[in-house]
Amino acid sequence: MGLLLAVVVHSAAIQDREGAKLLFFKAAALFPTIALVWADGGYAGQLIEWLHRWCGWVLEIVRKLEGQAGFQVLPRRWVVERTFAWLGHSRRLSKDYEELVENSEAMIQVTMIRLMLQRLCRKTIPQKR
Repeated sequence: MGLLLAVVVHSAAIQDREGAKLLFFKAAALFPTIALVWADGGYAGQLIEWLHRWCGWVLEIVRKLEGQAGFQVLPRRWVVERTFAWLGHSRRLSKDYEELVENSEAMIQVTMIRLMLQRLCRKTIPQKR
């Protein structure tokens, strides 16, 4: 569905694969029943084995199609891109305004809560404009 389960913001000095470990530590504690995780090619390599060894999850890499030129919708990858687009609608997340990573994480969570509430309210209560 593209809704967030866990959020981890880290400095640019940390490589994405190492940052993913921080996220998986957090997600494993909150959602022990997860069995499959999809990621793009940037997360291939040792992270696949580490994730399987650490919590028994399967990390499936969604790769570009052979001979792909230009943009093409990839299976499961579009869900992540759509979620980033939803977050991009928040002015506060359009630039890096926060000084602390904790504040950035909180703003991402607030934005997703707002998005979910808007969807719930739209189905139950007509919005006045």
